[in-house]
Amino acid sequence: MRRLIRYLVFVLVAASLVYAGYRMLTPATTKTVSTEKVEEEEHSNSVEMADAKIAAAGIELAKASPVVLHDSLLLNGMVQPNQESLVQVTPRFPGIVRDVRKRIGDHVEKGDVLAIVESNQSLTPYELKAALGGTVIDRQTTLGEYVSEQKPAFVIADLSTVWVDFSVYRRDLGRVHVGDRILIDPADGKPPIEARISYLSPVGSSDTQSAAARAVVPNTEQRLRPGLFITGRLTLSARQVPVAVKSSALQTVENRTVVFVRDGKKFEARDVEIGDRDPEFVEITFGVLEGDVYAAKNSFIVKAEMAKGGADND
Repeated sequence: MRRLIRYLVFVLVAASLVYAGYRMLTPATTKTVSTEKVEEEEHSNSVEMADAKIAAAGIELAKASPVVLHDSLLLNGMVQPNQESLVQVTPRFPGIVRDVRKRIGDHVEKGDVLAIVESNQSLTPYELKAALGGTVIDRQTTLGEYVSEQKPAFVIADLSTVWVDFSVYRRDLGRVHVGDRILIDPADGKPPIEARISYLSPVGSSDTQSAAARAVVPNTEQRLRPGLFITGRLTLSARQVPVAVKSSALQTVENRTVVFVRDGKKFEARDVEIGDRDPEFVEITFGVLEGDVYAAKNSFIVKAEMAKGGADND
């Protein structure tokens, strides 16, 4: 009997020791696994890149900030001479051109001699003069040619201002108004030119089913050349948002929309929620704060570095 009691006591003590050991080991194991999981998640959401590598990759850094978003309409148009600053120079009397002084592209002042014509009536030469200061944009005469008052010999335009006529399709006519702001892109690598719509044609074109919207644009730098096609972005409405980033900053990682925010020497992939947007900027409603520095251009390179899973220690 005593032997049986001692045996039972031994079994209970052994069981207690085994249970105590399990309770001691289980939290430590759980804690280790949890820590490793957090570290793995932190590693997958960030990547280290040195400043030199950022510069070499052409990654542009910018600060998230308040921005005015514009609802806009893209229009195609053509540059034309300002018809109110254009003259056609026509001979006073028919005759033969004995001398040509100016050519297409020449700049002239009012009163400059363009050509010498010998009158058929009096057989005496007279001067064909510029009636306006500007640029010779057309010439319809050559040396020895017969000219008359039936056809202009020269066309002179003051190109310090030009007309830009945009085609507005019928579905958009109700959205365009005189006074609307438009940004004109001459496609010369420089900033767009800001102008206002000054005229809407009351009639449309049967060929294109569109009507003309015109902007009179200063052209002192000669960035706009008559005859060239051009694009303009018409501002329909504007709204300021508290935080926005460039559209090129958005990337998709594992079906999440993220922005790569610079934190020390690392880029961190921040999950974001977006709101309104325009062609250049997008509103951020969650995930990025005003003043955060982020990868604005070539952010796909940061995504590629993060996918490799390597840190840059250069």
